Amino acid sequence: MTSEVTLLAGGRLPDGRVVDVVVENGVISAVRDAGTAPTDATSIHQLDGWLLLPALAEPHAHLDKALTAELVPNPAGDLVGAIDAWIAASAAGRITHEGIVQRAIAAMDLLSVHGVTAVRTHVNVLDSIGATAVKAVLEAARSFSEVLDVQVVALCGSPMTGSEGAGTRAALAAALEAGAHLVGGCPHLDPDGVGAIDVALRAATEAGIGVDLHVDEMLDPSVLTLRDLARTVIDTGFSSSVAASHCVTLGMQTPRVQAEVAALVAEAGISVFALPQTNLFLQGRAHPTATPRGLTAVRALQEAGALVAAGGDNVQDPFNLVGRSDPLETAALMVMAGHQLPDTAYGMVSNNVRRALGLAEVSVAVGSPADLVAIDAPSIRGAMADAPMSRRTFRRGCLVSSADQQTRVLRR
Repeated sequence: MTSEVTLLAGGRLPDGRVVDVVVENGVISAVRDAGTAPTDATSIHQLDGWLLLPALAEPHAHLDKALTAELVPNPAGDLVGAIDAWIAASAAGRITHEGIVQRAIAAMDLLSVHGVTAVRTHVNVLDSIGATAVKAVLEAARSFSEVLDVQVVALCGSPMTGSEGAGTRAALAAALEAGAHLVGGCPHLDPDGVGAIDVALRAATEAGIGVDLHVDEMLDPSVLTLRDLARTVIDTGFSSSVAASHCVTLGMQTPRVQAEVAALVAEAGISVFALPQTNLFLQGRAHPTATPRGLTAVRALQEAGALVAAGGDNVQDPFNLVGRSDPLETAALMVMAGHQLPDTAYGMVSNNVRRALGLAEVSVAVGSPADLVAIDAPSIRGAMADAPMSRRTFRRGCLVSSADQQTRVLRR
């Protein structure tokens, strides 16, 4: 079999070295000083000194809702308003299979052009709609088999427990049958939060897959479902992957409680996804003084050894009216609102995500998967600060998207 050899010529690493990267069959086979690599590659991409980094990744999207800000307006601007707006739009027939497919494709295009090669998306699974939204997103994802690793979470509505949750559990079964990759839900909204966790873990165990739950997306410090989740995972010995998204109330606890819960999270092997855009938008509206940022206790989790990544969550929909589908925006917010250093913040939107999603980590080194992004920026910090749109996205060494930004200043 003839090897596919690609040369990424003249990329600049964060340490300033300019290198040629040789890729064979999707894996980096050589990293050499610029101008010294063989030029008989199947394809050659000149990077012209652009910054070459591990590709970006998105751990928490909502592709079934993305880009609906005009279709589903939320005049109230808060979480209840967003939920009510979505229910009303669904009842009015404005959320269609074809519409979800088209918008999900557009949203994944945006992710790719910004440098993303992997995305995990939550998709509504409700008694009223069954697996219809999951099927639409999976249909859209088939167009990206060579562009993105796509993981779909069956986001179950509440309740999942008791007789009233029977329809939701049936919808979950249908979603898993349709091909959803993980079990999701919102146990902090269920009348029986621990019971909802049990339902999710049991369904995941039977399907042989992991779970990714929305956890404690509120500011009430009396709610701490994350602790229940960690204890349940430890006690049951659940062996598949577990992720907890949001975890806002952990940030409202005392340092002692933060440390105790973070230690449990680390022991349980739970990945935590901070989601600054949507939580900054939705949380804290009832707190006009010293308004909370709505972020989890990032520092405590890191100090405990838990895996913490960051995602964009909702993008231009009733739950977040803005957002660029650009993890550099997420990373910049983790610097500003989460007090992370730029290099750490970049890891939170690249390799930390890949680790949480069960994907191989990426580096510009021999043996690494060639999922890379080249950005016309002076440094990682500069890339976050300016978010330039001159980028090249490579998945397994193949160029899958590109963008070029042109600017002019007409001074006299």
